[in-house]
Amino acid sequence: MEISHLTFAVMALVIVITPGPTVLLALSNGSRLGLGRASFGIMGAALSDAVLIAASALGLGVVLATSAFWFTVVKSIGVAYLIWLGVQMLRSSGALEAVPVDTAADRAKGSNRSLPVFRKSLLVAVTNPKGYLFFTAFLPQFVILSEPLFAQYLTLALIFIAVDVAVMAAYASLGATAMQFLSERGVRWIDRTCGGFLVTLGIALAFVRRSEV
Repeated sequence: MEISHLTFAVMALVIVITPGPTVLLALSNGSRLGLGRASFGIMGAALSDAVLIAASALGLGVVLATSAFWFTVVKSIGVAYLIWLGVQMLRSSGALEAVPVDTAADRAKGSNRSLPVFRKSLLVAVTNPKGYLFFTAFLPQFVILSEPLFAQYLTLALIFIAVDVAVMAAYASLGATAMQFLSERGVRWIDRTCGGFLVTLGIALAFVRRSEV
């Protein structure tokens, strides 16, 4: 790994380790669903990283930075989704997911229940305009314009995704470990705390202007 890639990985770690919406979901999913089901949320967040980086490389971040209309549209969707998701978590009963019996029917049922976990983590990131603007400003600092761009963006994307997955897996594992010792009341406390943070982040996003990102 080149020194620039190592620097990028360290900076990515600093950025990702600070609790954001996807990290909060990973913690909540781990405590309520266990590490197995939480991994679907981690995969959704990893895909969102790829979408954000690809969109930024293709110029969508520039569009959001220069168009007040599209910035407001994407921001409004993100605000609404974050607040809605936070409210759902605030209303959590703290119910723990039982580990299903390993039959074909139970595996199919588990797969159907895991899709919403995947979808939530994906949507919470791709509906946030700050992600597009962040990658648009952040990635070019590690790109050499005189060299092929696709390979460079692909390398940076893989590094960022690897760091993000590792951090979210750590948070999900923390939640899953807590699951073994907490009652439903404890899990409900984790869910509602994370939900409160998501609502706060949604409200904060509502006041973000393009010039402040």
